[in-house]
Amino acid sequence: MVRPRHAEFDKKKVVAENRRARFDYAIEDKFEAGIALTGTEVKSLRFGEGSIAESYAEVKNGEVWLINSNVPEFSHGNRFNHEPKRPRKLLLKSREIEKMFGAVARQGMTLVPLSIYFNSRGRAKVELALARGRKAHDKREHEKEKDWKREQGRLLRQHG
Repeated sequence: MVRPRHAEFDKKKVVAENRRARFDYAIEDKFEAGIALTGTEVKSLRFGEGSIAESYAEVKNGEVWLINSNVPEFSHGNRFNHEPKRPRKLLLKSREIEKMFGAVARQGMTLVPLSIYFNSRGRAKVELALARGRKAHDKREHEKEKDWKREQGRLLRQHG
């Protein structure tokens, strides 16, 4: 069975996904942000290369930056090729940036990228989440709850 997508975001081609983030963090709110990329970065992403496994976002001087994301150099790029792990600026509305900054500063939340994708217009986007870190016992509890819901669904399908 296919997992339902978030209703707000129209994902046409998912390039990179951070599956570990949903396990390590309790996700509170999601945002869609554009990424400021160079030409060779876009080409590399269109080939399906890129990783956000250990990346995070931070708010600096009223701007949001994606740190530690890896977009490998484009194979046919020349001397103008990009740096693979450079910080990339995320494009958001100022009200969204203020909301993120307040949550990170006051509530101790983290900005975690969940996926990089191309939308229906061909623009590269990042699904960014405001999340709270889970402790080990919270992770076990979450896993038990998820397994029980899966089992409930099986039982209902069999008997109902």
